[in-house]
Amino acid sequence: MTNEREKVTVLGLGLMGTALATAFQRAGHPTTVWTRSDRPGPEGTTRARTAAEAVDAGPIVVACVLDYRAVEQTLPADLSGKVVVNLTTGTPDQAREMAAEVGKRGGRYLDGGIMTTPPAVGTPAATILYSGPADLYAEHENVLQVLGAATFVGEDPGFAALFDTALLTIMYAGLTGYLTATALVDREGVPAKAFLPMAQGMLGTVASFLPAMADQVDSGDFTSREARLDMQISAADHLVHATRDRGVDTTLLTYVKSLIERAVAAGHGGSDYPAVIEVLRKG
Repeated sequence: MTNEREKVTVLGLGLMGTALATAFQRAGHPTTVWTRSDRPGPEGTTRARTAAEAVDAGPIVVACVLDYRAVEQTLPADLSGKVVVNLTTGTPDQAREMAAEVGKRGGRYLDGGIMTTPPAVGTPAATILYSGPADLYAEHENVLQVLGAATFVGEDPGFAALFDTALLTIMYAGLTGYLTATALVDREGVPAKAFLPMAQGMLGTVASFLPAMADQVDSGDFTSREARLDMQISAADHLVHATRDRGVDTTLLTYVKSLIERAVAAGHGGSDYPAVIEVLRKG
């Protein structure tokens, strides 16, 4: 396992990069930082004049910059003996391309997806996903756990970005559903805080549906045991009309209704809601 106080370099000092550097420094890792701006590094860190100087400072280089192109441009041509941990937000394909590029430059690569906000970094509340060579992750797991709960999701370097994208899809779709519902009751004078307990209860109920839905998706057997899709079209239509009548945007609900209608048209009228995935898979 990696020495607990191994030297770490952080490239990028935005809000997230600063949080990462602070967490490493507080855990006792000698931390060198670099950023394109004049922003000072966290107290106790060493500010490098150039990215190359920062990379030379230690064996582990953590990048958290604007995008993958910025990572590629920032890293020096020679990465021999370096481990690059890229925590920049990107796509699975970009992560795979970056892994190949780092390999060409003589380094080894882990990709990561940060599933938290900067204030939580360095606490157990932070979850960070990692993908790449399993032996490389195991070698540096102790250092990575300084940032929060480290979760290894596979040797394919694109998997951290893949799961990051998938989980953020759940987050944004769920939050948009909550805000649409809150706007709906707001039209009738119900404060958001009054509606909150019911919304939280519904989200918990929805979460309880997921194991059975996952079983249906994996098996491909969508035979209805709860509510047939062809019977849900009418319910979806009522949701759209009730929402529109109160002057609330119906984009989300109209989309849901269209998915149900397309699934029924494709022969899934007698299926449960998870059959909608067949429509989603076709894009």
